[in-house]
Amino acid sequence: MLNLGTIDRSNDRPPYRQIADILRAHIDHGRLTPGEQLPSEATLIDHFGVARMTVREAIKELRTEGLVVAQHGKGVFVRSAPPVRRLASDRFARRHRKEGKSAFIAEAEASGHVPSVDQIRVTNEVASADIAERLRLKPRERVIVRSRRYLTDGRPVETATSYIPESIAKGTPIAEVNTGPGGIYGRIEDAGYELARFMEEVSARMPTPDERKALEIGAGIPVMTLVRTAYDTNDIPVEVCDTVKIAHSFVLEYDIPAQ
Repeated sequence: MLNLGTIDRSNDRPPYRQIADILRAHIDHGRLTPGEQLPSEATLIDHFGVARMTVREAIKELRTEGLVVAQHGKGVFVRSAPPVRRLASDRFARRHRKEGKSAFIAEAEASGHVPSVDQIRVTNEVASADIAERLRLKPRERVIVRSRRYLTDGRPVETATSYIPESIAKGTPIAEVNTGPGGIYGRIEDAGYELARFMEEVSARMPTPDERKALEIGAGIPVMTLVRTAYDTNDIPVEVCDTVKIAHSFVLEYDIPAQ
């Protein structure tokens, strides 16, 4: 039996947030383990002496943080799936493309998730100053822009927008919704640009309202941003990818040799 404690009604922090804090602490300290069911609504209402809506707001807070999942007709359970482990030294391996898998598909499956992609949008645009600089394009040169949303087990975890020079992508499946097996990088290599290296810039911040909506997260949930530039064997930049990841949904792993 969990020791749920009490809420402080003299505290300025709303009761639903205090209840969420209590349940979150039990999850963080292992007193509620992955896959375990939370106390029922009725139990929480009776224990804390609050309205049903207060309990539901507390549970909603935990759901938006990705800590719990609701199963219709069964209850609310601590999320059991581990975060996606993003191994930088492996995710762009050519063997994944030969198997017809994009980097995200390969790493999500390796972490035990069922991956999917939706909200795919493809446009042809004039490159912004920042993208033009990264791709070494001249002013007013155009890029094929591919935006999409990635999901694990049906839940959004990341959005990504790729920018590929029109000179590389025009007339290829990169400019279509379905790029085919191996994704964008498979088609770039098909076009004669053998990939050699990737440069990544990682930072963290709070999401914009549009990002919160796309990722279906609540206020106070941070995101990681990762901007990647891909280069071919002639050191030509062939793609820039700007991704926004829910922070708690990923572990970024880097294997860096000592020199």
